[in-house]
Amino acid sequence: DKGVFLNKSYEEVNLAAPALVQGLHEEYVRAGADVLETNTFGASRAKLAPHGLAERLGEINLAGARLARAAAASRPGVLVAGAVGPLGLKIEPWGPTSRDEARAMFAEQLRWLVEGGIDLIVLETFADLNEMGEAIRAAREVCSLPVVAQMT
Repeated sequence: DKGVFLNKSYEEVNLAAPALVQGLHEEYVRAGADVLETNTFGASRAKLAPHGLAERLGEINLAGARLARAAAASRPGVLVAGAVGPLGLKIEPWGPTSRDEARAMFAEQLRWLVEGGIDLIVLETFADLNEMGEAIRAAREVCSLPVVAQMT
């Protein structure tokens, strides 16, 4: 409804239209949200690559965390959750991506989110338990923040 089309990377909007992203977060705060999720669900190297954005991964995740943090600051007690989704790759033993490669991709994204000031991590809509395990391991390698791990 805000003019971002399906063929675009929603996460790129963190850089292309930061006021839009922060404004949406602020709407959630005004509505009473206690936790804001960063606009980084698909901001892993694997998900950004098809859009030609893999090399901007750090900027995108850092901006996503900082935009949510700025909106959260408008009301005491609002937390920022770093949103991380599945890679969209087949992980061993069902595909060519090794567990180590998957864990490294999650860790890369998570390092930027942590640097941006998140309070917790939300791993969401994972369908592969092996992939979820690697995402959790990556989170533990990067930080000691609370992790919410949601399967679908």
